[in-house]
Amino acid sequence: MSSSQPFITSSPLAAAPGYNERRKSRFTFKHLGQLGLSSTTCPLRVVALIDLDAFYAQCEGVRLNIADDQPLAVQQWQGLIAINYPARKFGLSRHIDINEAKKLCPQLIVQHVATWREGDTKWAYHEDAFKHIATDKVSLDPYRLESRRILAAIKEFLPAPLQRVEKASVDEMFLDLSAHVHSILLQRYPELQGPAPYDDLSENLPCPPTTALDWNTDALVDLDANETEDDDPDWDDIVMLIGSEIVRDVRKFIYTRLKYTCSAGVAQNKMLSKLASAHRKPNQQTIIRNRAIQHFLADFKFTKIRNLGGKLGDEIVAKFGTDSVKDMLEVSHNQLKLRLGDETGSWVYQIIRGIDFSEVNSRTQIKSMLSAKSFRPTINTYEQAVRWLRIFAADIFSRLVEEGVVENTRRPKTINLHHRQGGNTKSRQAPIPKGRAITEEVLFESARNLLTQIIAEGKAWPCGNLSLSVGGFEDAISGNRGIGSFLIKGEEAKAMEPTINTSAPSHNTSDVSQAQSGKRRRLDNGAIQRFLVKTEQSFDDQERHSSTPDLSVEEGPRHNTASRSTEDFERDRMSIGNKGSEGLRVPLPDAGDLPSALRDPSRLHQQAITTFICGQCGKAIPADGREEHEDWHFATELQAQEHHGGNSMSKPIPARPSSTDNEKHKSNGKHHGSKIGAANGPKKPTSSSSAGKIHDGKVEKGQRRLAFG
Repeated sequence: MSSSQPFITSSPLAAAPGYNERRKSRFTFKHLGQLGLSSTTCPLRVVALIDLDAFYAQCEGVRLNIADDQPLAVQQWQGLIAINYPARKFGLSRHIDINEAKKLCPQLIVQHVATWREGDTKWAYHEDAFKHIATDKVSLDPYRLESRRILAAIKEFLPAPLQRVEKASVDEMFLDLSAHVHSILLQRYPELQGPAPYDDLSENLPCPPTTALDWNTDALVDLDANETEDDDPDWDDIVMLIGSEIVRDVRKFIYTRLKYTCSAGVAQNKMLSKLASAHRKPNQQTIIRNRAIQHFLADFKFTKIRNLGGKLGDEIVAKFGTDSVKDMLEVSHNQLKLRLGDETGSWVYQIIRGIDFSEVNSRTQIKSMLSAKSFRPTINTYEQAVRWLRIFAADIFSRLVEEGVVENTRRPKTINLHHRQGGNTKSRQAPIPKGRAITEEVLFESARNLLTQIIAEGKAWPCGNLSLSVGGFEDAISGNRGIGSFLIKGEEAKAMEPTINTSAPSHNTSDVSQAQSGKRRRLDNGAIQRFLVKTEQSFDDQERHSSTPDLSVEEGPRHNTASRSTEDFERDRMSIGNKGSEGLRVPLPDAGDLPSALRDPSRLHQQAITTFICGQCGKAIPADGREEHEDWHFATELQAQEHHGGNSMSKPIPARPSSTDNEKHKSNGKHHGSKIGAANGPKKPTSSSSAGKIHDGKVEKGQRRLAFG
């Protein structure tokens, strides 16, 4: 049964025009997450450019404590390279003649740049610098120093975990504010802090509750033709507003701290923020909202866009007959790729539409340093060139000091010299020695050697330009010590000399003191005896930490292995074979005879991966020590024969283990592995001092058969 009453909506808001279209933002939770990660493809991204106003002129004004409204210009030789904004009101521009500038603005203050002069150890301001163009060299170090102070102030103001700052030039810094804006956005709008509905990041964000935005004194670019200010703002407008607030505070901090004014641009990427920073100057900031990009770029010449002002821009103008962004928007993507190439065509297609994914690189350390001079008139002698190299070396070294080369934190790897004679340019490069500290003299000598190489080729004069540069900067390795720090000298070395006892070694106080001091005594015995001592130590250590459960080492009184005779070794060896499963009892070497690396018990607990059982003595030996163990048996037998005296040729010489024996050991190792049952026990050794090896029932030459029973 149907009702006779008409249906009435429960909420008048739901019936409002356009409600269904605007109740959700066009941005998603995924975009919000990308904003916090400073993703270059995020549509909510916020990038700013800080641009110092008439920077060189401001530096001189701050240095000379000149009023902000005082006209001031910076002079280089007979021209002007910087003019502050009060002076520009009089029609002054850069590179005009000094006399003409003073006629246009009689109250103009002109300050020549600092220069290097032969014999100077540091740049300085010389009142007569403009008269010495042939002998002085311009120094821009004062402006580099101020630029570093400004960069440091920006980094101090922004939160360290969220900041991403790139030094674009001496007077420009890019700031990627995305992560900073993201943190403020979540604080102001707590509804964005929760997870996405159904954990689906593609879900749209709720619309901002704010319907009117206060842009303060910012210069806003007009919206596109299909957009109106009556439209409710979306999250891209909100993040731009927060970004503009941060930039405004940064500019205020710079002026309060250092007395420099700057302009700024805030937009979605680096290219747009660069254009926006020059839109309103001085001491203003311009905001390009996403809805205003097309309107902002329409009236631009694309040759004004970053990376399109050089040869590429000229090529595009020649091929398409226009330099207007508006005209180029009508060219299709395929046509651009066809005429400019796939990669370049796609990049141009995006850039003229305001799409730029270039990253703000937070690495602001310099990569190279250059000091150069163009000669008017030219120079014609080796002595003149050497004097200039001296100035170049001093110039570069003073900047290296600021970079931290004295503290050995960063240093260049190469030095380069460029020489121009007429239309010919020659270059030479050499590595900077790593074993020496970088000094002004080292740079000068390296530069002079490079100049000598260039002159040796001929046609070096007259010279119109010389330039010296260093590059390939790298962070120095920290924690290294010179070889002298490992040496012991003087009284300390004498105190560490061991007391050598020439008497027969025995259990006496000198042996104990040497063992306690950890010194190794030099052994005067033969080579075989030294081999036996070393091997006895190594196998004792291996047995001590063996994983075989029924093989053990009894630690009895320690004996000096240097004084042990061959009979002692033979007796120990035979006793090992007779012990069977009762355990192995091997005498331990004196602690004084152990290498220092083996005196620490913690260094001796590495278990062998595989073991094999020696057929002569029954020991479980690590596989990698088998050959050494067999050699030990061979040396023991040989030593026993030498010890008993007599004609050595009258007794058979034992043969070294053959490859056949090795194969048997390998097979034996496979059956026994590293675990041996206690019931079986180790194999009893056969006497190898007099018995030779028998192959196929025959005794080899020089050997005899041993009778048993």
